[in-house]
Amino acid sequence: MLLVGVDLAWGERNRDGVCLIEAAGSSGPASVVESRWTLGDRSLVDWLEASATDAPCLVAVDAPLVCPNREGSRPVDRLTHRLFGRQHAGCHPSNARLCARPLRIARELRSRGFALGWDTAVPRLAMEVYPHPAMVRWFDLPRILKYKRGTVAERRQEFRRYQSLLRSTLEVRFPEVDPGPVGVGLLEAEPSKEAEDRLDAFFCSLIALHHWRHQGGQSQILGDSRSGFLVLPQ
Repeated sequence: MLLVGVDLAWGERNRDGVCLIEAAGSSGPASVVESRWTLGDRSLVDWLEASATDAPCLVAVDAPLVCPNREGSRPVDRLTHRLFGRQHAGCHPSNARLCARPLRIARELRSRGFALGWDTAVPRLAMEVYPHPAMVRWFDLPRILKYKRGTVAERRQEFRRYQSLLRSTLEVRFPEVDPGPVGVGLLEAEPSKEAEDRLDAFFCSLIALHHWRHQGGQSQILGDSRSGFLVLPQ
């Protein structure tokens, strides 16, 4: 089984973080095999086609994949603010005008045989995830990690904290995952925009692994397939 995490850039000029985990069966070992930066639709789609091949695959994307509303925000976006506003983990408002690229990538995924949803019985599945509330739960945080905001020194400190908490989460929640040189490199990388994007993609791939390993039994689905949804670890 291939578990892919994508930290998708909404704009046309920013790069996407991507990460690939290979898992041997529903309870066997798993390995972090690839992490990189891609730029633009073609680069991302080419990487997915080369990496996912014809094997069963679950792609977890940090970006709206279902967003029918032209303006405003989706019901699921508003719901995250009710559930996680105290931790500053609510979603940014999503609408078709703002997230043209994520919706374009969603169409590319569907054209390549990926269903959009959370049913793990589907062999090729793409689902929307949001790392901040997942981090609040897995890391037991009173507030989100502010590694994207603040002074340079504050961002560096929070990024190092992110790496440390993720390292502990791997040991406790994912003992079957061998980070290997790729994962270790992410957990020890110097703070930078590339390191942030690629570490976020790694985190997304772990959400995918968690959802698949537990066949959705330890995931919470916010929203619905018509108006927009998020898959969160319980």
